[in-house]
Amino acid sequence: MLSPDNQQLIVDSATFHIDQAARMFRELVTSPAVRYRPTLSMDGDQWCALYGANLQDGVAGFGKSPEQAIIAFDKAWSEPVSRRWNRPPSAAEKE
Repeated sequence: MLSPDNQQLIVDSATFHIDQAARMFRELVTSPAVRYRPTLSMDGDQWCALYGANLQDGVAGFGKSPEQAIIAFDKAWSEPVSRRWNRPPSAAEKE
């Protein structure tokens, strides 16, 4: 039989791991790539995750693997237009 202290350690550890798994699941199911399902294709020697008709009008992420392209896509989804197009931010983007 475990002592009460050891039982509490086991409960605390299990609670921590369950909380971590729940956080990871929430992040996964709310990522832009999961919600919008970009098209994955090869572009030269890199993978491209593209949402939209083309690179100019859509959002894209590139990487050496599909996973890296999806991670780059998720980051690009949140970037303001000014950052993607290398122009000064508009007044609305500054807010």
